[in-house]
Amino acid sequence: MEATFSIFSTAFLIFFILDPLGNVPLLLSVLKNIDKQKHSKIIIREMLIGLLILIVFLFFGEQFLSLFHLQTQAITIAGGIIFFVISLKMIFPSADGGDLFVMKKGDEPLIVPIAMPMIAGPAALATLLVLAKTNAEHSGSLLLSLLLAWLMSAVVLLCSPYLYKLLKEKGLIALERLMGMLLLIMSVQMFIDGIRSLLPTFA
Repeated sequence: MEATFSIFSTAFLIFFILDPLGNVPLLLSVLKNIDKQKHSKIIIREMLIGLLILIVFLFFGEQFLSLFHLQTQAITIAGGIIFFVISLKMIFPSADGGDLFVMKKGDEPLIVPIAMPMIAGPAALATLLVLAKTNAEHSGSLLLSLLLAWLMSAVVLLCSPYLYKLLKEKGLIALERLMGMLLLIMSVQMFIDGIRSLLPTFA
């Protein structure tokens, strides 16, 4: 990240990592055997649980990393690599895709799989750990960025049935590819920033 912190660009970065558009088909598959009138209540509940988990990692991520004596430059470069891998998976998803978690009729998802790992997944938690370490002086702005990204993701997931009808599967895939390309560019810039800040230490 640059020295000047941008709430909106960070919010979009977190939004890309949360990947709500990519999660629309997964969410619909999880909820397909549940009464449609309960969908909004379940999504809101799981989104709130996911947000709580994300906030905990945001504020205690730096303490977690300090246990391993990690430098800021190492975290920045590692973050760039993590985002690079995520973006490649968004642009070139695996052919198998894996089986989706489908609830039995009458059951409701609780924490798994919507709150975790759909919302507070490994990628999102790793992202917050990196951001908390590299922007320790902007904790309030980071929280605002997280809330903004979470709110945008919540709107997307709450509108998931309508989005699926409007864009169809191919449209959602195209949007996810676009988000992957933007994340790819951000990851390269993050890697460059980490290398640039590391070079003076070798002088």
